[in-house]
Amino acid sequence: MDSASSFLSEDQFLCSVCLDVFIEPVSIPCGHNFCKTCITKHWEGKNQCHCPLCNKKFNKGLKLCVNTGFREVVQNFKKHCVISTNNVPVKPGEVPCDFCLGIKFKAYKTCLVCLASYCETHLEPHQRVAALNRHKLTDPVQNLENKICKKHNWILELFCRNDLTRVCVLCTEHSTHDTVPLKEEYEKKKAQLEQKKVEVQVMIQERQKKVQEIKEVVDTKRNDKDEALANTVQVFSTLVASVQSSMTGLMSVIEEKQKAAERQAEVLVKELEREINELQGSSTKLEQISRTEDHLQFIKSFLSSSSSFPHTKNWSDIGISGQHCVEDLKRAMVKLDVTLTKETERATQEFRACCGKILAEETDTVKKAALTVTDLETLPKGVKLDAIRQQYAVDMTFDPCTANDLLLFSEDLKQVRTSHLWWFADEVPHKFNRYAYVLGKKGFSEGRFYFEVEATRKTGWDLGVVRESTRGKKAPTPNPRNGVWIIRLRNNTKCTALNNTTVNLSLRKKPERVGVFVDYEKKLVSFYDVNTASVIYSFTGCIFNEKIFPFFSPGPPEDGINCAPLVLSPAKDSTTWEKFSESVGLIITLIALVLMWM
Repeated sequence: MDSASSFLSEDQFLCSVCLDVFIEPVSIPCGHNFCKTCITKHWEGKNQCHCPLCNKKFNKGLKLCVNTGFREVVQNFKKHCVISTNNVPVKPGEVPCDFCLGIKFKAYKTCLVCLASYCETHLEPHQRVAALNRHKLTDPVQNLENKICKKHNWILELFCRNDLTRVCVLCTEHSTHDTVPLKEEYEKKKAQLEQKKVEVQVMIQERQKKVQEIKEVVDTKRNDKDEALANTVQVFSTLVASVQSSMTGLMSVIEEKQKAAERQAEVLVKELEREINELQGSSTKLEQISRTEDHLQFIKSFLSSSSSFPHTKNWSDIGISGQHCVEDLKRAMVKLDVTLTKETERATQEFRACCGKILAEETDTVKKAALTVTDLETLPKGVKLDAIRQQYAVDMTFDPCTANDLLLFSEDLKQVRTSHLWWFADEVPHKFNRYAYVLGKKGFSEGRFYFEVEATRKTGWDLGVVRESTRGKKAPTPNPRNGVWIIRLRNNTKCTALNNTTVNLSLRKKPERVGVFVDYEKKLVSFYDVNTASVIYSFTGCIFNEKIFPFFSPGPPEDGINCAPLVLSPAKDSTTWEKFSESVGLIITLIALVLMWM
């Protein structure tokens, strides 16, 4: 007998109870064999004996005798086919041996020539037989049939960087491509992934730190606000009754300033938290990719995640100014209170200088909030309009050269109204000869711009923007197809957007001050009710293609009912601080004059 394994299977010598090679095998009446100890323990405490395999029943007290002949066969098998003590049953997700017939053991190697996986026992011929010893062995490969080249029947052990796929060494169509061993590419991308994970964690920590810094600044500013209020009350309570209104104004300004800072902080925190959530999502994806065992899937997933990595900004230079000028304000007020009779002029200058510092800080804060948040859509309603007004407002005037002769203008070209007398003059190029229309003086072919129109006592008007080519047309049909994006008020209540189909706008009240915002690159025209900071209507997907101009019509006079003018508002209103500083300066000057005459 050359080898027991040449005609006997390992499964024939395994006990079906302990799943190991028979020890003292016994045969029961049904013909099945078990270890004497295994079958005895199996029958313990049972009223009736039965076979674990065929379930045939026997009388209790059956005498079990060792099958000596079968025992010798088992011992002979053990001598000629030793089972490796290093073999362990395969677990889910592991590569099994292709030659284990009973219990599947974990594969130790995969042969790239035989295209099969072997446990340590069945690998023995590859280590012993000279012909097999020349075969190329590799670590166990899962789903080997999917990793064999269908054309050349060879293992796909290379990775093509051009086509992002596995190839074998015989695939000539990839011979000019950038190919590397798959494992080498896996290790490289694995290292890049680990580096990316570290970078993401650092970015998350930086943003969490920035959030904390912003919250601390807000807390500090809140404390400064309380101190400023207390000092304001203390100083202004000693002044004459005429200063009472100034004290109330200062308190109101401090409150407004704090609210602006909190709104800015809320915007920055929300954007930081959004970036943190996106980065944490990316971190989770990267962690999932890092656990991918399949090399090809790992590389594809990694490259896909790199292309979809969230866009983030550099927050290192972004923050909220913590300077509040509280001490300067307090010092100026104390000096004013103590030495007003002796140094009225100097105290007045210091006080105004301090107010100027706070005003500068307020303006800088609002501008910085607008500049640091590039995506206006992420801003809250009130803050968004404030940011647009601060950053994109333009100083607009009417262009009489484009106006119909029915229109009358103020000297500064900031107001326009319709004449009570209607006539039709000779047609002139670049003018609206038959309708009460006029364009703005400035045109735009890129970027963003914003202007405001006051229409408090108007019952009808048209506002918007038009393409330059509409100038001089006899009757331009007002819709986007013809390069006209406007909204219209009629009869003091009916407001419509003249889209390609007219859109009736449901408004709670007539807008008295209308803001028009244009984003040329995003193809957007939005109309705002400035008093409520709400959007009236937006045209999207606008096809500009050329320079565009602001468009205005004060509407027909309607027997004097609609005779009030449209008024172009200043690019930026005087702030509360400017008005407050002016009034305080007048009051202090008045007090100084009174003291000088006393």
